[in-house]
Amino acid sequence: LSSRFNWTELTPLGAWRRILGLQTENSQFLLEGMPFRIFGGSLHYFRVPREYWEDRMLKMKACGLNTLTTYVPWNLHEKERGKFDFSQNLDLEAFLSLAARNGLWVILRPGPYICSEWDLGGLPSWLLQDPEMQLRTTYKGFTEAVDAYFDQLMPVVVPLQARGPIIAVQVENEYGSYAKDPNYMTYVKMALLKRGIVELLMTSDNKNGLSFGLVEGALATVNFQKLEPGILKYLDTVQRDQPKLVMEYWTGWFDNWGGPHYVYDADEMVNTVASVLKTGASINLYMFHGGTNFGFMNGALEADEYKAVVTSYDYDAVLTEAGDYTSKFFKLRQLFSKIIGQALPLPPLIESKASYGAVLLHQYISLWDVLPSLLQPIKSELPVNMENLHLNDSIGQSFGYVLYETVISGGGHLHTRDHVRDRAQVFVNTVYVGELDYNTVELSIPEGQGFRQLRLLVENRGRVNYGLALNDQRKGLIGDVFLNKTPLRNFKIYSLEMKPAFMKSLQHISGWSTVPDYFVGPAFFRGRLWVEQQPQDTFLKLQASLWFFLIKGWEKGVVFVNGQNLGRYWKIGPQETLYLPRPWLRKGGNEVVIFEEHTAGRIIQSVDIPYLGRTQYVD
Repeated sequence: LSSRFNWTELTPLGAWRRILGLQTENSQFLLEGMPFRIFGGSLHYFRVPREYWEDRMLKMKACGLNTLTTYVPWNLHEKERGKFDFSQNLDLEAFLSLAARNGLWVILRPGPYICSEWDLGGLPSWLLQDPEMQLRTTYKGFTEAVDAYFDQLMPVVVPLQARGPIIAVQVENEYGSYAKDPNYMTYVKMALLKRGIVELLMTSDNKNGLSFGLVEGALATVNFQKLEPGILKYLDTVQRDQPKLVMEYWTGWFDNWGGPHYVYDADEMVNTVASVLKTGASINLYMFHGGTNFGFMNGALEADEYKAVVTSYDYDAVLTEAGDYTSKFFKLRQLFSKIIGQALPLPPLIESKASYGAVLLHQYISLWDVLPSLLQPIKSELPVNMENLHLNDSIGQSFGYVLYETVISGGGHLHTRDHVRDRAQVFVNTVYVGELDYNTVELSIPEGQGFRQLRLLVENRGRVNYGLALNDQRKGLIGDVFLNKTPLRNFKIYSLEMKPAFMKSLQHISGWSTVPDYFVGPAFFRGRLWVEQQPQDTFLKLQASLWFFLIKGWEKGVVFVNGQNLGRYWKIGPQETLYLPRPWLRKGGNEVVIFEEHTAGRIIQSVDIPYLGRTQYVD
């Protein structure tokens, strides 16, 4: 670590109108002809409120980093086919330009697939309307969609190469772990080059996928957390005389519902970073700042069983979910300061946090009362999966819930044949009967007189973002459900995507009532969070309440504040609080709306510290 790397004069603004860019020469990087080491950190603009972008970047600089890496989520920029959004929190050009103004180079990772514990790895769910779709291949339906997307994305980023901060662009992402089409990586590379990408190209894979994710003309990089013997030398077996870059050094790990909150020892992490740097390699910290999977955007894993990712993407990263410093930050700052050989900028002050106390949810309206007023059903003889519902200019439904309603004349044995994706609450009329999911595929329906409504409220808990099952991520009912071995027919299907327009309409609907002492959902609840002074960051804690000597309270659902979807909560944990950033609050009253699937509480707490659950160290 005795080498000194001082790039004070080599900054994006200082090197305006670059000529040479980032190059490789033997085993080192050159930037504008000067030896260069990438000290990078991952920061995703789509997981952080725009008002906090610069704060996180300044903290990067204060830690000693010189490069920012970010993914680009296709499924946010093109939520509906042919309609593109690069505005507000999705203003990629503004984000990258801000990085340049703050002295950070950028490695752009535009996908089209990004993984990132993000729904379908960033691919838009409307691709799955095609029953023959083959994602991440040269299947025509996929490449046509990618081409249309890149036609819009590349004009945003191409001008930010030689005249901006972008020094490298990644071709796809961890394709060696998928590798279904030997022609695909060449297609993606050419799609970038044809649209004006001229900076250094890279690939990114874990050790097992390295040799399968290569593409000619792109530098191979590796991802890992533990520095296994020989893992960096293994890069020499797939490319000779090239600089080494750990594109993803995992500073922590993500959490799944029902599991622990994973943490990674700070000393072990920093020691590994130091060991990597001693070899002369460059490194990117994934994540420097994780942020939040706001809304319904979390991904999922499907190995032995389906496991959805939680709302928080704290990741036990260098900065917390709310952007606060951790011990990892200060240990890394000390390490990078020694290597750079000069004083680093002072760390910015952290955002203060507030505890606004108890929020009383004083009104509610049952989902069953909302249906006739706000939602028009789709009538279909057969069950239709979420993505193929005739909605949103025929691009289907992407997220949230779908209610399937049909008429039955008796009870008996209900069997899903594993066609529920991902979890269904079952009701006869408005009476809760039970739940169905991957593990529970059958249920007893009680007998009754006359015709009754059988209702299945199905939640999309998040599409798998990694592995070989991407083509199988259609949600809702993906096939027939059987009552006494007879498939159910003649459905009314209600879309509950809970978009802003729906939530706004919900404010003005008649039928809101005072919440009784005990109520079983599904229902919407609302109350006011009062802010007396200027708003500050806070965390919402949904907790059980004591009523008539019974502990009853919030079980599972979604929280909205001033129309912003904060994400999901679930009593199984590990996550117990939802992050509510200052920019989404206003002085005075702030409307809180909760969609609770089952048993509601009466209050939620605004607290000034997060509770991410019981911890377990990453092995």
